[in-house]
Amino acid sequence: MNFNILIQPKALLKKIYPKAVWNFNRNAQVIYLTFDDGPIPEITKWVLDELIKFNAQATFFCVGENIKQHPDIFERIIAQGHGVANHTMNHLKGFSTSTEEYLKDVDGCKLLVKNNLFRPPYGLLKPSQYKQLLAKNYKLIMWDVISYDYEKISEKTCLNTVIKNTKNGSIVLFHDSVKSENNLKYALPLFLSHFTNLGYTFKKIET
Repeated sequence: MNFNILIQPKALLKKIYPKAVWNFNRNAQVIYLTFDDGPIPEITKWVLDELIKFNAQATFFCVGENIKQHPDIFERIIAQGHGVANHTMNHLKGFSTSTEEYLKDVDGCKLLVKNNLFRPPYGLLKPSQYKQLLAKNYKLIMWDVISYDYEKISEKTCLNTVIKNTKNGSIVLFHDSVKSENNLKYALPLFLSHFTNLGYTFKKIET
């Protein structure tokens, strides 16, 4: 698979989810790092340590069940000034879940993260789920750069993919998950160093 051709969101997805956020201000040297699927002890703690080294803020799209299992790590994310957001309670696939069940799962995670920022697992929703989430005032946050850290790609491919495609206002997606560990631990420090040296700052997504 040629991962580079998949970095930019397909025009079709933007048409299907026209009110989702894919990037921010292209005129400012700011990057919005995001991490999906945590908190996971083996990975999220390491990510938090790396972010401190670069004075970088990020937004963690957390799975509710992981928050419940690891509340200490979740509280550390908040204490370090990062953003937390909703990634459903159980990492549900929208296309294989009823809209009623999906919304219930999202609402359950909202009680834990206490805001309306939401990213659907796998980046996909049924039209009915999308419409009802907007009706409930959820703010859908997607991405314009994905690392594919969870795929069987080389560490250098992971790094080169994010460096090549990141620009002003990019929302960059990594995963604080065990599956992504090798690629993440190689790519993230080098990514942070590269863009810090270019004068970029890393901010969390505001609610």
